[in-house]
Amino acid sequence: QVQLVESGGGLVQTGDSLRLSCAASGRTVITYGLAWFRQAPGKEREFVARIAWSGSNSAYADSVKGRFTISADNAKKTVNLHMTSLKPEDTAVYYCAAGRVPSTDAKAFASWGQGTQVTVSS
Repeated sequence: QVQLVESGGGLVQTGDSLRLSCAASGRTVITYGLAWFRQAPGKEREFVARIAWSGSNSAYADSVKGRFTISADNAKKTVNLHMTSLKPEDTAVYYCAAGRVPSTDAKAFASWGQGTQVTVSS
């Protein structure tokens, strides 16, 4: 049982940067897998990036590789997503998720945040 709260979303321009944060609380001791997903209007939720609290097992979707960086701060119990070179196609609601194992499959995560909107203007 982990609670997640995202923050940092907003309206930016193409090529800009933005940092999203996710604060975790509750039974984080049983949470080993952390991830960011996003969902655009009318589309299915898609994997963005994953990581473990230790910083290992990081992975990225091909669409964001080289532009986004995921990080985890075990002391502060936060998961961050630093996004650079943003494109209009990055526009979506971004969700952080927590589960037992770092995964690219949304079904593997039992805990989800409420989401934060990221809008990139062209």
